[in-house]
Amino acid sequence: MRATLTALGALLALALAGGQVQSQTKEKVSIAALPFVSSSPIFIAKELGYFDAEGLDLEIKIFNAAQPVAVATASGDTDFGITGLTGGFYNLAGKGALKIIAAQSREEPGYDFVAYVANPKAHEAGLRKPADLAGKTVGITTVGSTFHYNLGKLAEKHGFKLDSITLKPLQSIPNMSAALKGQQVDAILITANNAYQLEKEGAGKIIGWVHQETPWQLGALFTATRMVEGRRATVEKFVRAYLKGTAAYAEAYLQKDASGKRVFGKKAEDLYPIQQKWVKPEPQPQTVLASANFIDPQGRLLVRDIYDQVAWYQAQGLVDKDVDPRKFLDLSFVQGHMQVPQN
Repeated sequence: MRATLTALGALLALALAGGQVQSQTKEKVSIAALPFVSSSPIFIAKELGYFDAEGLDLEIKIFNAAQPVAVATASGDTDFGITGLTGGFYNLAGKGALKIIAAQSREEPGYDFVAYVANPKAHEAGLRKPADLAGKTVGITTVGSTFHYNLGKLAEKHGFKLDSITLKPLQSIPNMSAALKGQQVDAILITANNAYQLEKEGAGKIIGWVHQETPWQLGALFTATRMVEGRRATVEKFVRAYLKGTAAYAEAYLQKDASGKRVFGKKAEDLYPIQQKWVKPEPQPQTVLASANFIDPQGRLLVRDIYDQVAWYQAQGLVDKDVDPRKFLDLSFVQGHMQVPQN
């Protein structure tokens, strides 16, 4: 009898334990991201367990251009996306498919992110600064991409027509690098870790940085509208974990001394293995430090700039005229967004 009771007790204990494990099962979520240093808050938050602490089991799906990230999120292939804001993104968001919920990368003076890179032959021939791109052939990912927008703002600043540049859409970052190496284009715009690699290989010359020419709110964290409407608590958990990632990133990579010089310490060193795992091509430690672009530590957007971007894309005929930022900006998940229009 005692043996029977003991066996029953053991079975009951196992059943209770099984129920406890089941109740602690994490909720699966996914995000589409690019393998850049600018995606670091997501990589950091995953590897340091911030998503786990919120009860989320995060899968990161890597893409090679911004537009597919937006498409994957809108279509349901992923729950979230984080990347630069494109004309295609705004069209999807304008149709009600996407919501911007927090900031990602920003072109901020003093923080290298996207470089203008000339091929050595074009550089020798006089392509020495971004303003020299008028009349040249420039590789970008896609029409309506952040690279396209950068060139449009550059043309406005220096007073030349954007259509004086021959744009060559190449669909992905690897294709852009290959085109520069093959001298199929005079120049490309590309993220810092890739730009440094091209210069190291002798395949390109960095002739300037976007933050020196036209600072702007380049990237954002976004989600599908269905997530906000149907799984709001999950979105709140995700944003909390993400903001821990932005804070850790800022503490490691965005510090400056009294003279304004960037400084890096042990915290940056400790995070390097995370960059080594996720950033492609796999960067050296100094490349990570040099290409750690600005991301607001609190995830706050420059909201007015989103309105300006939409207006520019609409003027180019790349975004529908009825797209209204007020309908796809959800400012409720992060406090203190900046430059918020009052009407």
